[in-house]
Amino acid sequence: TPLLWAALSGHVTIVKLLLQEGANLESKDKICGQTPLAWAAEKGHKIIVQLLLEDGTDIKSMDKEIGQTPLSLASENRYGAIIKLLLEKGADPKSKD
Repeated sequence: TPLLWAALSGHVTIVKLLLQEGANLESKDKICGQTPLAWAAEKGHKIIVQLLLEDGTDIKSMDKEIGQTPLSLASENRYGAIIKLLLEKGADPKSKD
């Protein structure tokens, strides 16, 4: 979906526009099953992670491939600021992949 691509690519302005137009926050890509939040967390796009969380995306979503959460994806890539943000917003530090 356009929101998936914008989140993956780090296009903040496009993400904002799509959110204003009611884009589906929980859409999943067909390959990995990742949501826009998961892609933004994995790629280190903190502002997009924050925008998606503010808009009410599911912080506990898991990809369909190996069951990773946005928190585990951010942790795997050592994005400390995103890890902190996800934990502040209620991500479960004890979740298992």
